[in-house]
Amino acid sequence: MTSRIHLTPSEQRTLEAVRLHLAQTGEGPLTSELMEALGIQSKGALHRTVKALIDKDYLEQSEHSWRSLRLLDHPSTTLPLLGRIAAGLPIEAIANYDQIDVAEMLLGKDRFALRVQGDSMCEAGILSGDTVIVKQTTSARNGDIVVALIDRDEATLKRFKRLPNKQIQLIPANATFPVLTYDPERIQIQGVVVGQLRVYES
Repeated sequence: MTSRIHLTPSEQRTLEAVRLHLAQTGEGPLTSELMEALGIQSKGALHRTVKALIDKDYLEQSEHSWRSLRLLDHPSTTLPLLGRIAAGLPIEAIANYDQIDVAEMLLGKDRFALRVQGDSMCEAGILSGDTVIVKQTTSARNGDIVVALIDRDEATLKRFKRLPNKQIQLIPANATFPVLTYDPERIQIQGVVVGQLRVYES
């Protein structure tokens, strides 16, 4: 296998967009889907970038269709970093797109990363500035630390509990924060925390 060749920022963003689309759908993105994901309007520039990724052995195309795009088997230590998540009061969900390096044991097609803001989960060892690794799922068990979307608008990181009356509690790990209770139709589970990263500066 050819050793890894340095990618430009544009090539890296495009590669991660292809990686994310494949993880979510199991097939390569169409030109229009990739342009929308990257927020670009130049089809010619996108074609040149994808060709460069093919030439550098990061992608392969088995037929003359973008649906056939596949990742080549390079060792990878990146996950999509999709934005920031509140660990205090809920904040408006942020649709940023970036990437973050992680250890290989935390990689998976159903994983993504979020950076924590706030200290409502500090007693669970999750501090503001930490990065949590999340397994994408729409269900959770009592006690799971979840990414929850409230009223399809606000995202928060809390411990999950379903009450006997079907209501859902989002429980902070900080005694100074209140437990929040919602009707089930107001809550969408986006994922369950499976790992955590923290960087210490000297």
